[in-house]
Amino acid sequence: MKQFKEVLHSGYQQTLEITKVLFESKTEHQHLVIFENPVFGRVMALDGIIQTTEKDEFIYHEMLVHVPMFAHGNIKDVLIIGGGDGGILREVLRHQTINSACLVEIDAAVIDLCQTYFPLHSKGAFSHPKAEITIQDGCAFVKNTPKKYDLIICDSTDPIGPGESLFTAEFYRDCKSILNDDGIMVTQNGVLYFQMEEAKNTYTFFTQLYKDVGFYRAAIPSYVGGDMAFGWASDNTHHRKTTLSLIQKRFYEAKVKTKYYTPELHFSAFALPQYVIDALPANTRTSAICEHVS
Repeated sequence: MKQFKEVLHSGYQQTLEITKVLFESKTEHQHLVIFENPVFGRVMALDGIIQTTEKDEFIYHEMLVHVPMFAHGNIKDVLIIGGGDGGILREVLRHQTINSACLVEIDAAVIDLCQTYFPLHSKGAFSHPKAEITIQDGCAFVKNTPKKYDLIICDSTDPIGPGESLFTAEFYRDCKSILNDDGIMVTQNGVLYFQMEEAKNTYTFFTQLYKDVGFYRAAIPSYVGGDMAFGWASDNTHHRKTTLSLIQKRFYEAKVKTKYYTPELHFSAFALPQYVIDALPANTRTSAICEHVS
């Protein structure tokens, strides 16, 4: 029996059965393999790290998109850094009120292969009239674009190889410069139990730039180890405190059909375990705790 052993965490591995290898290649930027697994369906891994699967992708993509979209309530222009599988773009475009969704992906091969092997991730989103696709390094794009955005979603790989530059102070500063005053930036920050340093670093950078900083959480089976952290940053201190009743109103009016996200999950996702709160820098960690009023 063929097996795929993920190499992300030192001293701990998850192993997936490979029933069939669909594609394997060394692209210009990274080693990519797509295979079938009896639990997760089709799986894509880059440089030995699982990126997405057919069966549980909806959790990650819905939470990274709908939480900031419904918290804000009036997002028009969205920038997606990474996201070459198309799942984030798909979810953004379900919001009829947006004007544009710009996706910046460093590796064109990822987009091409995902449209072939993971067509339900994008569901035609790459050809949507509101979609703008740019093949470019995300750091270079945010440094040079003249446009500003209401929401920046950083759907990066882990801070290894090509994804490392998307976790730096310079990148976050450049993102802040193209975010509208009322805007929100969200990031994927790894599994908290295993990758706390990643979350702590992002939190430190964000607190130097934004008035309101925190994390929200979701458990995604193929990202083993417990809750995944999504970084949150905004100069509007009210977005993260949006009431449950208002989230519910926006959700039902938008008529967005979801498989995981609900207003109630949104409302509770910002509550952090004590070990996470304790791990954050002591002089700033109180801003990560969000008191909601329903």
